[in-house]
Amino acid sequence: MAHLEPLSPDASPELAADFAYFEGILGVVPNSLLTLQRRPAIVQGFSALVRAVMDPAGEVDLGFKRLVANVASRAAGCRYCEAHSALAARVRGVSEPKIEALWEYPTSPLFTRAERAALDFALAAGSAPNAVDAELMARLREHWSEGQIVELLAVVCLYGFLNRWNDSLATELEAPAAALAGRLLERAGWRAGKHLR
Repeated sequence: MAHLEPLSPDASPELAADFAYFEGILGVVPNSLLTLQRRPAIVQGFSALVRAVMDPAGEVDLGFKRLVANVASRAAGCRYCEAHSALAARVRGVSEPKIEALWEYPTSPLFTRAERAALDFALAAGSAPNAVDAELMARLREHWSEGQIVELLAVVCLYGFLNRWNDSLATELEAPAAALAGRLLERAGWRAGKHLR
């Protein structure tokens, strides 16, 4: 059960545009934001950060960024964010077989060498303590430009905030994210745990 209950989306009318943006990404307004709206300025700042990190004009595919978020969230142990990033990846056109094979990425033919290097980076950067080292960076640089590396790490850092927020408050997982994660991620060990009533 959530430690703080989400407020109604209409509790903060000034956040309507922000909530609509996130509803466009996920099909629902996330409970994390409905809880966070107790401080509307934080929602607005967070929304601006998400828009910058997930900018369609970036060089890294938006669907792949969601897979990076999933791996970083798994490293941090946030089941809520794993479910959300899987749903967002699906919305962004990542195939269900690829999402389902995400935790087999080191050997799955569905992932390129470049993607494997980026997902290794996400796993290392999302871990505590951080496990990024010179060897991993060298492998990453073989496939990704410095600008792309900035985009990849920005995703990990963005989800670091969400991982701490949602795990600390046991944010209740919304039905669409829970259903997709249950179908595609359970084989790899995903369980909703404290994020379902």
